[in-house]
Amino acid sequence: MYKKYEELRDKQGVTDYRVSKDTGIPKSTFSEWKSGRSNPKVGKLKILADYFGVSIDYFLDEPTKDTQ
Repeated sequence: MYKKYEELRDKQGVTDYRVSKDTGIPKSTFSEWKSGRSNPKVGKLKILADYFGVSIDYFLDEPTKDTQ
């Protein structure tokens, strides 16, 4: 999930700090997701999906090893 978030963030030219300020999701949360210490809950995925203009499914549809 973090990789998809990172791609959207970079494509839109924003930083974790900006996303944090705009969405209210603490910047430290992104670090936890990146390191794998935690996974996003549906509520935060909804906030990010709305922010980036994508569906929640965009974050949930992870490619399988066969399609990578």
